[in-house]
Amino acid sequence: MAGENIIIDLNFAVSANPREVWDVLTDFDRMADFVSNLKESKVVSISEDKFTIFQNGTATYGLIRYPFESIREVRLIPYHKILTHLVSGNMHKLDGTTYLTDEAGGTRVVHRTEAIPKVWIPAVVGKVFIEHEVREQFNEMRNEIIRRKRAALKKGHEKQDGR
Repeated sequence: MAGENIIIDLNFAVSANPREVWDVLTDFDRMADFVSNLKESKVVSISEDKFTIFQNGTATYGLIRYPFESIREVRLIPYHKILTHLVSGNMHKLDGTTYLTDEAGGTRVVHRTEAIPKVWIPAVVGKVFIEHEVREQFNEMRNEIIRRKRAALKKGHEKQDGR
């Protein structure tokens, strides 16, 4: 946290190829099924080079609750880069960039968000709260990537076995 600016940098590796990772990170219409703080997530419009998503939910940590809602513009550079930009919502600013890099049998995900909330967030509590929420969200997405990969592998083995 730098003044009113919140900057989030994270990266992780997952044992899946970039396409498998991409399919989860861009599955906005089903994201509320596997990210627990989302109540609703959907694509609301599509144009030639971008689309718009709507998401709402509640971030919770202990007794702290932060309901959120956003409409964001998303631009995709397939299997490499995801850019999001806030159109409207309960933040002044919310811009994110996610990079996917092929890495020795898996994919490295590098993500950066820059945000300015419309409500004041105390620095000490806010830092712990935000770190918790971001870790939880990306851990749930990572778990979904692994779940889908395992399901695809199982399905492939069943086809080979004639089941």
